[in-house]
Amino acid sequence: MFETLSTIGLTASASILIGFLAYAMAESPRARLTIAGVLAAWFILVLAIGGGGALDPSHGFGVPALGLTVALPVAALVCAFFAFAPIRAAILAAPLPALVGVNAVRILGVIFVALYAAGRLPAPFAPSAGWGDMIAGVAALPLAWAIARFGASVRTLALIWNVFGAADLINAIALGALSAPGPLQAFAGPPTSAIMTTLPWLIIPGFLVPILFFIHVVVFYRLLAQNEGATRAWASEHRTRAA
Repeated sequence: MFETLSTIGLTASASILIGFLAYAMAESPRARLTIAGVLAAWFILVLAIGGGGALDPSHGFGVPALGLTVALPVAALVCAFFAFAPIRAAILAAPLPALVGVNAVRILGVIFVALYAAGRLPAPFAPSAGWGDMIAGVAALPLAWAIARFGASVRTLALIWNVFGAADLINAIALGALSAPGPLQAFAGPPTSAIMTTLPWLIIPGFLVPILFFIHVVVFYRLLAQNEGATRAWASEHRTRAA
């Protein structure tokens, strides 16, 4: 039952992120359908990899391949953002509260805590990743509301949340790698983090984490650009008063 509910929750989260990114990364219906198709194909590929056991440390490619499964999509998304002006323009025009609020899907970090309680995932990986995700997810919607309501006055709060959210993802990936069987294992099991290479759990590092990390990159970019804009406005106003 737990696996079934987790599969439903993770698939629903993936669908939300696919729809959100397709809408945010393009402005025309055709381009949005294209991006949605690419993201859906990526999701299906993750399911195929997990179903085939290609990343299973016991007989598959293990932790190094799982690292590539996370890193390559992040690199592809970031490159698309900086290399393609239409994509960059579209996502920079997306409401900042929406970019923050979509992180509410991270409340599913409760899955890590439940798996740890059941003895299926180890510490410190599972509790750290689970509670970190839940904190970031629970804070996302109130922060999104605050940004929409108060604008630049909550920029520092948004930056703190964004640093925490990105650091949580990096920490989870690092601890997951250090808890998996192989040459990098620093935390001896059982249990290990090996189940993260199987379905439905592979959906988290293979699909959800890269998209969420990319969104954090975009939010950083937006907040820094907002700060530079405020600085330029202050400098202009100062020059005007001095004149």
